[in-house]
Amino acid sequence: MRAQRGVALLLVLWTLATLSLLLGGLAGWVQLENRQAAWQRQHTQALLAAQAGVSLALQAVLDTRHRPRWMADGRVVPLAFDDAQLEVSVSSERGKLDLNAASAEDVSRVAQACGAERDQALRLSRALQARLSNGATPLRVIEELRQLPGMTQTLYGCMVPHVTLWSGLSRPDAAFASPLLRGALGLPVQTNPGGHDADAGSVLSIDSRAQLPGGVVARLQTTVLPSPSEGNAQPYRVLRWQE
Repeated sequence: MRAQRGVALLLVLWTLATLSLLLGGLAGWVQLENRQAAWQRQHTQALLAAQAGVSLALQAVLDTRHRPRWMADGRVVPLAFDDAQLEVSVSSERGKLDLNAASAEDVSRVAQACGAERDQALRLSRALQARLSNGATPLRVIEELRQLPGMTQTLYGCMVPHVTLWSGLSRPDAAFASPLLRGALGLPVQTNPGGHDADAGSVLSIDSRAQLPGGVVARLQTTVLPSPSEGNAQPYRVLRWQE
């Protein structure tokens, strides 16, 4: 009888220990799910704030009565939206190297300014020109630049902010060009880059970074074609969107 009671006690203790482990694991899983849900909610809130930054920037650029007047010169402007702190910049695509219109020599120079070896830059630029001269479809998205021979992730990351597909210019407009492009291509130095009298063109790039009080950050990089007509519900058409 005592032996049976001892076995029963051991079974009860074993069962309780197993249930404790299961409950502890369940509690940890629920806690993890709650943390992930809270982060996802905050990230979504930060992303919506970044999207608001894009809209605020476009409104300021298109409204000639807005003071101070926004210029598409890439300078960072601090803004606030609800409890999020924003850093927004607007750049003209006219100040970038159009991969579908530029010469092979200019593409090679920019690649070398971004750290490519001379042979590597020549291989990349010649592959791009061969594609365009053979009647193939021009590049439609910037990401196609990754597929060219000689391209690396480091080189791609450096070149992307300085290239475009939407300016239609054989060379960047010096009024909006970055210091890297001006140095690589020998463009004239502007005393008032991106000034009030410069034509920013019809395609703009907007970089919007939002940070919540808790430290959650979201960044949105987009290239847009503004549509300021009153009957248009969408104030812009998206050409490139990267979160």
